[in-house]
Amino acid sequence: MGVEIERKFLVLTDEFKKSSYKKSIIRQGFLNTDKDRTVRVRITDEVGFITVKSKSNATSISRKEWEYEIPKQEAEEILLICEPSIIEKERYFVKHHGFIFEIDVFKGENKGLIVAEIELEAEDQYFEKPLWLGKEVTGNKMYYNSYLSKHPFIKH
Repeated sequence: MGVEIERKFLVLTDEFKKSSYKKSIIRQGFLNTDKDRTVRVRITDEVGFITVKSKSNATSISRKEWEYEIPKQEAEEILLICEPSIIEKERYFVKHHGFIFEIDVFKGENKGLIVAEIELEAEDQYFEKPLWLGKEVTGNKMYYNSYLSKHPFIKH
């Protein structure tokens, strides 16, 4: 188990793609989207994962997380029994002043949404923001994947 310390931001432009050193294709679904816990299955490229996350703390920046690699075939089968609907996105990885930003470009019913995440070692850790980084949405449930699976971005 680890503690995930993460902040989320909207993305203003696709300039981040010029600095990306890696891109992955992600499909994920949720077995549980309760506000106190989520259970997710994800396929990133050719690898499956199952992840359990606790409720966020009072600042909405930190929460406990357990993640385990599982065979891709099992992840495919679990996706079939997930709550509606499946999230599809491309994830770009960008190094910026000693940090890695993960930028999700959503597809399907969430097309048009681009969210950047940065994982930190402390909630108050300073990082320099790239020019393409927009409004912070940490703690805003509208931008959680578990929420987007039930309330797609195109319906906002």
